[in-house]
Amino acid sequence: MTSLVKIDPSLIAIIRKSLDRNGLPMPFVEEIYLLKTHIAGTTFLDLDEVEPKLKDQDLLIFKRETKNKVDKLAIIIATENGQKLGYIPRDQNPIMARLMDAGKIIFGKLEKKEWVNSWLKLNIRIYLRDL
Repeated sequence: MTSLVKIDPSLIAIIRKSLDRNGLPMPFVEEIYLLKTHIAGTTFLDLDEVEPKLKDQDLLIFKRETKNKVDKLAIIIATENGQKLGYIPRDQNPIMARLMDAGKIIFGKLEKKEWVNSWLKLNIRIYLRDL
């Protein structure tokens, strides 16, 4: 079973307002594509029950984990219902962590999932929601 992360429902509402039902940006909304990456740390979580529920273009919520002893700039990646999937890779999180610390909304969308032996590889795209 995966660990749960507390997700602020208002954050999901802000992100969802900017997307249509197909997950595409609504007109005149500032969705800024930042980068494509994978979710790190999936091998340390039991995602067998979560994986079948993950669909392409699922919204992924990011949350800073400032008390992480290994990485002070850690960013947790979770599903909308708070199921922890892993982290933004350490070498890609410094700028995003600082943006989040400054109040910017960073989120992701699942692009592709595949099992590579016992590793669930989750490819994602990361976006900035400019208010």
